[in-house]
Amino acid sequence: MSVSTAAADQSLCTPLPVLGRDVTVPLVTGGEVTYAALDYAASAPALQRVWDDVAAYAPYYGSVHRGAGYLSQLSTDLFENARRTVAEFLGCRAGDQVVFTRSTTDSLNLLARVVPAGCQVFVFETEHHASLLPWQHAEVTYLDAPRTPGQAVQILERALADRDPYGPALVCVTGASNVTGELWPVRELAAAAHAHGARIVLDAAQLAPHHPVSVADLDVDWIAFSGHKLYAPFGSGVLAGRADWLQAAEPYLAGGGASRRVTRREDGGVDVEWHESAARHEAGSPNVIGAYAIASACKALAEAGWDTLVARERHLIDKVRAGLAEVPEVRVLSLFGDDAPRVGVLSFVVQGWNSSHFAAALSAEYGIGVRDGLFCAHPLVRTLLGTDPGTQGECGAPEAAPGEKSLNAIRVSFGAGTPDEHVERFVNAVRELVRDGAKWRYRTEEGRCVPAV
Repeated sequence: MSVSTAAADQSLCTPLPVLGRDVTVPLVTGGEVTYAALDYAASAPALQRVWDDVAAYAPYYGSVHRGAGYLSQLSTDLFENARRTVAEFLGCRAGDQVVFTRSTTDSLNLLARVVPAGCQVFVFETEHHASLLPWQHAEVTYLDAPRTPGQAVQILERALADRDPYGPALVCVTGASNVTGELWPVRELAAAAHAHGARIVLDAAQLAPHHPVSVADLDVDWIAFSGHKLYAPFGSGVLAGRADWLQAAEPYLAGGGASRRVTRREDGGVDVEWHESAARHEAGSPNVIGAYAIASACKALAEAGWDTLVARERHLIDKVRAGLAEVPEVRVLSLFGDDAPRVGVLSFVVQGWNSSHFAAALSAEYGIGVRDGLFCAHPLVRTLLGTDPGTQGECGAPEAAPGEKSLNAIRVSFGAGTPDEHVERFVNAVRELVRDGAKWRYRTEEGRCVPAV
């Protein structure tokens, strides 16, 4: 290998600094080890850059929009500048609105509240519950899981062709699966939706931290994502996109900030004039620090360069996939096939192991944090495991662990802050556990597998 190639590889493998990168945890077998956080799909660690920016602002904390004092004015500028930063990060069009929410779930529930009466909603069964469940007050059509990206477009086109062509319609689709990590054909699905007079919202919770996402380039109507998956702290999210449905609907929450003018009527009631800006759906004192943290994360990812981030993540994905492929007892779950492009999220089952037991052993004996279960995507995981929705049992073990009621899997996920050592330790741990078994005894406590003490 040449010096220049070695330098390029070293640059490729350099993770972004994140909080907790030096945290050590105890092992049941004795000693301590640096914690390997491989549960990014649930919550990614905050970037050190984001934390530093928040800490620098904290002494200047003030309530926004309605204060005459210096700190309130400073905080207002910071809050609204954060909105502009997010709009730029998402490639928003002129006239699009950026609404700050609590999470992706909150964003999609907000959108569900503002869809026009009689709206038909189309959603694949493969969605995370955050995008599968909010549409209870609409006419919902649940679409079967596709087995190729092209089939996804065909299924949607057939469903839209059968709908009432005169009423409003909305398609909700993920950008990257929180179970398999596979990328969905968002641009093609958007084209199909628009060809049939429907709108489309993109759940970008798993896509935005891993790939560039643009409202304009993808031609979607809205994008929703969470700060805590985008290397920012908990408690903030975004819904960005077309303003008309947002402006026409009653506020998501009623209260101060959403109202422009409130007057008493002669009959004793009140008349309210609501804002038409994003503030219409941001009643109450907003999470200024959360919005600022999201904006800081957006800047940090953009400055790091998406080409570099994506290439580095592919390097990690290849390491994990190659390592798991060497263990015959491991089956990686996939809708679109092994060669499908994906982000750093993989779910798998291990023959002869209960998934909760396997995840507990990774944590207790190796200091590796993964996730096991159905990942808030129950219909999808059951489809991938080939089970009837009503089936009860466990995943791959001869007998279900006490207290475990449904089939589940193990998920490993990583991103811009993951060092090579973490994925290498994970692959080695999987190999050792399958070959040698756990070194410790485990028991079930409140439905979870934990080390016996």
